Amino acid sequence: VQLVESGGGLVQPGGSLRLSCAASGITFSAYQMAWFRQAPGNQRELVARILTNGDTTYVDSVQGRFTISRDNAKKMLYLEMNSLKSEDTATYYCNAMYWSNYWGQGTQVTVSS
Repeated sequence: VQLVESGGGLVQPGGSLRLSCAASGITFSAYQMAWFRQAPGNQRELVARILTNGDTTYVDSVQGRFTISRDNAKKMLYLEMNSLKSEDTATYYCNAMYWSNYWGQGTQVTVSS
């Protein structure tokens, strides 16, 4: 099983980024998928989740700014991040959960001027 994130980088406050997660080795459509993030010194927190039926949930701090989506045919998970703030700076992790729980290696997002 592999989850490979991409799309992170350095962006100015107010900017946008799109994170991608490519999954392999799992029946992607059967898994709840999510994005977590972890900033230095902080616990890993759930950012957004998308269920197998497409329902989504977001942490309050990103509601209205971030959009999670999935493409089951391509086995891809996305996170569109707009109006980025310095407090969004973290390593972002892709997560797949069903009978087992899988994690990607993370991609760094830095929001700074």
